[in-house]
Amino acid sequence: MITQDSLSNCRFCCIVSKANGEDPIGSAPTYEHCLAMEMGLPWTEKRWQENPVLARAIAFIEKLISEHGIKIRGQLLVPDKEYSCPGYTRLLYYRRAAKLFARFEKYEFLIPDSEVGSFVMALLETLLQSPTVLPDWEQYQQQSSHIRELMVCTDGNVDVACARFGYPIYSKLRSEFATASSGKLRVWRCSHFGGHQFAPTLIDLPYGQYWGHLQPEILELLVWRNGSVTGLYPFYRGWAGLSKFEQIVEREIWMQEGWNWLNYHKAGQVMAMDEPDEEWAQVRINFSAEDGSIKGAYEARVEVNGSVMTAWDSGDKQPLEEVKQYRVSRLVKVK
Repeated sequence: MITQDSLSNCRFCCIVSKANGEDPIGSAPTYEHCLAMEMGLPWTEKRWQENPVLARAIAFIEKLISEHGIKIRGQLLVPDKEYSCPGYTRLLYYRRAAKLFARFEKYEFLIPDSEVGSFVMALLETLLQSPTVLPDWEQYQQQSSHIRELMVCTDGNVDVACARFGYPIYSKLRSEFATASSGKLRVWRCSHFGGHQFAPTLIDLPYGQYWGHLQPEILELLVWRNGSVTGLYPFYRGWAGLSKFEQIVEREIWMQEGWNWLNYHKAGQVMAMDEPDEEWAQVRINFSAEDGSIKGAYEARVEVNGSVMTAWDSGDKQPLEEVKQYRVSRLVKVK
């Protein structure tokens, strides 16, 4: 275990988190929309402020969240020499199309660089109206619903751990797995998305699954799904379609149901919760097969199961913080 006294010997938050046994589950962001856009490095704060496209987009996203309650995430992608097209910017838009869903709907666009600002604002404005996705921009839409996208955080501008530990995982996925996928998998370097104490960490889209504390030997199971799902248990941060306590329960259900669980349409609900201490929660997860042939629900109780000390950021003098750990004390399939 790493303590405050020994922290001076360790500058990486993810080493502290992993050594002290912090469980990554329940740390995935929850959203209904995600927009990922190519942009060359460096991703400095100054550039974010001075780039008119980013400045307008960030301001509008903040408005969507604060004034309209729309749950949306933004990601930047490092252009790739194989995937990217000179003079064009690739944008990947994902949306939750229904209350119960298995994966996000994907829309991909390859937009001329000169029109990226107009496109981004047009897309964000549609979220207030929920029409068909941008019919005026169909000429730039790419047919890529069959392509899975893995986005690995390597954003050292936010925390050095993501660059130090994220890049080797990205490199292995890009060189070994993407090239062996027959065009069905792309691997990207991406901007920060929270939880750098769980580095190396990645997003799996359109599935919306988040992963952390990744190790090279687990990548084959994560990508190809060719073994027991239980091997992924300690690396799973959660599914973006659910909130924190729902994510904790969903992991236990997935371990019981196996890989088929990924194809079920799901929705969660926190029935009751200890506020503000969050010592326990009662959760329900509804699910159904895509064709409706199977329907059911699980009900569960989540309880605090001790605590560990973690570091939110990397650095020699970063303080350790106590974080609660949880377990599912009751899980029942109710129908």
